[in-house]
Amino acid sequence: MNCIIIDDDLMSRRIIEEFISRTDQLRLLASYENAVDAINVFNGDEDIDLIFLDIEMPEMSGIDFLETLTNPPQIIIISSKEKYALDAFNYDVTDYLLKPISYSRFFKAINKANIRFKNKVDTKENEIFIKKNSALVRLKYEDILWVEALENYVIFNTFNEKFTIHFTMKAVETKLPTNKFSRVHRSFIVNTSRINIIEDNSVIIKTQEGAKSIPIGKSYKDKLLKDINLIIK
Repeated sequence: MNCIIIDDDLMSRRIIEEFISRTDQLRLLASYENAVDAINVFNGDEDIDLIFLDIEMPEMSGIDFLETLTNPPQIIIISSKEKYALDAFNYDVTDYLLKPISYSRFFKAINKANIRFKNKVDTKENEIFIKKNSALVRLKYEDILWVEALENYVIFNTFNEKFTIHFTMKAVETKLPTNKFSRVHRSFIVNTSRINIIEDNSVIIKTQEGAKSIPIGKSYKDKLLKDINLIIK
């Protein structure tokens, strides 16, 4: 997990930095003595998974800082006082560490963060969001049967409905995981787990309307056979 520290106490920052260096699951990106400097990071491209955040700081408190975040990463509070704990947990913080912090207590908090982090990664690896009108719709990969090109659009075909978006097949191919989807034709990408039959130069996928036959392009057939779990004599 990529992490940063925000704490005006130099000694506290040094201790957390040392703890992070001893913990394989963590990678320290930066350490800040105030929240104002840290805010600029969120306007950049840094991928931050976890913040170690003090509460009582000049200019901007830790709570004020949390108020500025629209899509915050995980937060572990580090504070010398218990009285802010209730307010902190209203922001769904991962843990609340009281100074002075022992490594054993620090590591326990990291284990909590790691569980949340893995759950978030697993979720991302199993779904995609696509635009429908002015909304974003979540599609689980397992629900996508195939993707079909239609001039300057692509159609995501699921078991229950279709979603047409302005996108290219090449761009779609980069967004879908290669261990779940295979390009079988210049106009078709299929969910390999949804293939029922492969015959001659086509794949058959069952839908509510019946069986859908999708052509296999000559240049794609060898790759398709490598993508599936094939037993052949």
